[in-house]
Amino acid sequence: LQVYKGLDIITNKVSPQEQSLCRHHMISFVDPLVSNYTVVDFRDKAVPLISFYIFARDKIPIIVGGTNYYIESLLWKVLINTKEKPSTAPRPASDRKVELEQLDSAELHRRLSQVDPEMAAKLHPHDKRKVARSLQVFEETGIPHSEILRQQQEEEGGGPLGGPLKYPHSCILWLHADQAALDARLEQRVDDMVAAGLLEELRDFHRRYNREKVAENRQDYQHGIFQSIGFKEFHEYLVSEGNCSPETSALLLEKGIQALKQVTKRYARRQNKWVRNRFLKRPGPNVPPVYGLEVSDLQRWEEDVLKPALEIVESFIQGRDPPAEPLRMEHDEKENKRSHRVCQLCDRLILGDREWAGRAQT
Repeated sequence: LQVYKGLDIITNKVSPQEQSLCRHHMISFVDPLVSNYTVVDFRDKAVPLISFYIFARDKIPIIVGGTNYYIESLLWKVLINTKEKPSTAPRPASDRKVELEQLDSAELHRRLSQVDPEMAAKLHPHDKRKVARSLQVFEETGIPHSEILRQQQEEEGGGPLGGPLKYPHSCILWLHADQAALDARLEQRVDDMVAAGLLEELRDFHRRYNREKVAENRQDYQHGIFQSIGFKEFHEYLVSEGNCSPETSALLLEKGIQALKQVTKRYARRQNKWVRNRFLKRPGPNVPPVYGLEVSDLQRWEEDVLKPALEIVESFIQGRDPPAEPLRMEHDEKENKRSHRVCQLCDRLILGDREWAGRAQT
């Protein structure tokens, strides 16, 4: 209990036992069938909680990830409101971005090139979500997306990640592990989820919400809960269950389990890459210090994680330097993240020097 005393947790991943230790927020507050809930909706609900409820009670908010992009939305002024009045409710079903995503990728990118060539040059032509978002920003504000981002970065206290920090006395605790240990832990996590009833939960959700869409060939694994890791990987198993032999069903089930393990490990790698590229390699004063906590050996949790984390947080509360040094990574100031090259072997457009170098090595 002492570890959590005086803290408020904002997260969507928590056990009942953890909830009993301290106050948690923003759990089970969006209907699972809402397909257009965005990071802006998340920010517009979380920021008032932090400012007018947690800080107002002289408490300390702990933001738990999760998705690093959502954490960034709370740390920096990085998002763009395209409506006159921010809303705490999900967007209407006729969201312009969703409409734009129905267009062909080439057409989307062509339209963006006409109104915001700078942003079009930064985005991959096949990244429909980002291209559609930039087009939406221009259509609903009349200002190119690239210009709005530049204005944010040029504000006092702004930098490469966007506008100024919302909460100047923030710090980031990054729990990281050896890759082999992390992979083994993630695979075990999937097995534990299956043992705890994942399949029955998927069957129930498919039966109630997705079976009719599949029959009409209008299922959507790009928006809402259906895009979540752990659902689309079992598509073949769910749609064929009861319509094929037990042997085939067992094979499809195993295929789904292995796919879930692979995509989970891939997502963990992307999360770590995000931390390194967004937090550790970005210059400027508007990036909070990042403290690494080694979690490869869970038997050493007290020594390697809990004790140093408490020392770091207590130091920040008391206004003194923590005993640990924040992590830093060297960055190449000459690196061009927007360079365009075409891989002749795979006929793909590659953006950025680093991605090109990585592909050349493979």
